[in-house]
Amino acid sequence: MALSLATSAPTARTPGLPLAIGFAALALGAAVLAGGFPVALSIAVVFLFAGPHNWFEARYILGRLPARTGKLLPFFVVSFLGIVGLTAGFAALHLIPTAEYARHGPEYVAGWCTLLVLWVATLVQMRANTAPRFDAGWVWAAAFGVLALVWLWPFALPALLVYAHPCVALVLLDRELYRSHRSWRPAYRWAVLAVPALLLVLFWKLHDVPDLPETDPLTATICRHADGGFLTGVSTHFLVAAHTFLETVHYGVWVLLIPLIGLRSKPWEVKAIPAARRNRRWARGVAALLLFGLFVVAVLWAAFLTDYGTTRTIYFTVAFLHVLAEVPFVLRMV
Repeated sequence: MALSLATSAPTARTPGLPLAIGFAALALGAAVLAGGFPVALSIAVVFLFAGPHNWFEARYILGRLPARTGKLLPFFVVSFLGIVGLTAGFAALHLIPTAEYARHGPEYVAGWCTLLVLWVATLVQMRANTAPRFDAGWVWAAAFGVLALVWLWPFALPALLVYAHPCVALVLLDRELYRSHRSWRPAYRWAVLAVPALLLVLFWKLHDVPDLPETDPLTATICRHADGGFLTGVSTHFLVAAHTFLETVHYGVWVLLIPLIGLRSKPWEVKAIPAARRNRRWARGVAALLLFGLFVVAVLWAAFLTDYGTTRTIYFTVAFLHVLAEVPFVLRMV
């Protein structure tokens, strides 16, 4: 389902200009709405796109995975164990009794972050072992340097992940353009500069305005998801606006741009997925997985309508699985 965004030669002198303009318009609209209505936009985009963007991401990843693992089996095993184990550990942090967390919370978080850093470093090393052109001689020195910082500031890495994760979609779109529309990358990369520029504008406008009034549990939850409790000294109005802006761009890239650029078939065409071409049993399994994903999207919408606050909290905890899943996938793309 690849979409040719190029127009005729007289009207498209810059390759990829329509894509760049579309991305910049998406980012500008997200920034304006996030700056003016941070809580309302956060509620709306999470309700509408949290489930669908995960489905499109899963469909895209399935389309890029090899039909057979071969020599990459150890890489995929370590990836799977890390994704499941770290997600379970992240969820377990939220089950620690309040009194216990008040005494030893930093140690628990630092321990989880240590496992995360070591897992990522191991995957980088494994990637280098299977791709000679990929140099990972730096990885362990960098990993142990990060670990030192983790134990000095345990909550810094989780806060960084909150704001860095939405930007992974921008990297994946860039890699997809490298594969399929290489001449479009310069225009796209110029457009991506709108994201840090708009963040600076949001900071300039909102960093010292009064905090958002946490007069209801939902607003308090949204502020917590933007790490308002850790990043002190900055208005929660800015933090929620920045997080909502990045998430909106993230959703837009996954739901609109990557499917238009990266999917070489219609999303429901199972035979386009390499694993589904192995045999009929695999094809049925892939189809069942995608259908189950659609069922989960419907259940998530129903749960949001029933109890938005509780569902959002559960979603942001469990959805850490797809954050971690992007790590090995990005490594396979570079």
